[in-house]
Amino acid sequence: MTRVVTCITILAIIGLVAATGCEILPPPSPSGDGVYIFDGHTLNGWVQRGGQAHFSVQNGMIVGETVTDTPNSFLCTQREYGDFSLDLEFLVDEGLNSGVQIRSQSLPDYKDGRVHGYQVEIDPSRKPYAGQPKNLLADGRPAPSTEPRAWTGGIYDEARRGWLADLTRNEPARRAFRRAAWNHLRIEAVGDSIRTWINGVPAADIKDNMTPKGFIALQVHSSDVAGLHVRFRNIHIQEIGPALR
Repeated sequence: MTRVVTCITILAIIGLVAATGCEILPPPSPSGDGVYIFDGHTLNGWVQRGGQAHFSVQNGMIVGETVTDTPNSFLCTQREYGDFSLDLEFLVDEGLNSGVQIRSQSLPDYKDGRVHGYQVEIDPSRKPYAGQPKNLLADGRPAPSTEPRAWTGGIYDEARRGWLADLTRNEPARRAFRRAAWNHLRIEAVGDSIRTWINGVPAADIKDNMTPKGFIALQVHSSDVAGLHVRFRNIHIQEIGPALR
């Protein structure tokens, strides 16, 4: 009987994992190979700043949920990071703009503490993009105006300078984002170099030295629609010291 109950329990867990699309998190790696900065169970080590969007832990994921009449919301690490490589997976609802802040700050003397700094964009919109600068195809011709903007992996300077690296000239990266599916985002920040990849495809590559260190944050953008979700999991960081550069 005990063996039967054990088998049933294991099958139930497997079914839950399949239903939620969530993998069981592995244990943190040794310090030399980095660590998971989300433990899969709690928001220990994180603090919310900005708006009042809901952040919670569900089935091994950090889930951000929109509420109306509130500005951009950020779930921020209590620690600051300088040089590092950051890997994570995200799943975002259609119509919800999001992003990952790096080397970011919240200072009393800057816009009353508004979160600002480098943001790696999560841009799932299906709306046609007819703005400027225009998206270009791989051969340099203008992309059809019926295509969405699709700048996931681009770098935006939140509450400061605006776009630093859009994806107008990077058709492969624009097409790398997978709608209604989990996506892998990799970010490397070393010295004045910041590079990003979306599902293994190179996205942005800039040189900028305005902010050498700051917190990491997960964004839920302001929205006039309540109940939209963005999910994050397997958030792994490896700090890079001078000997590893």
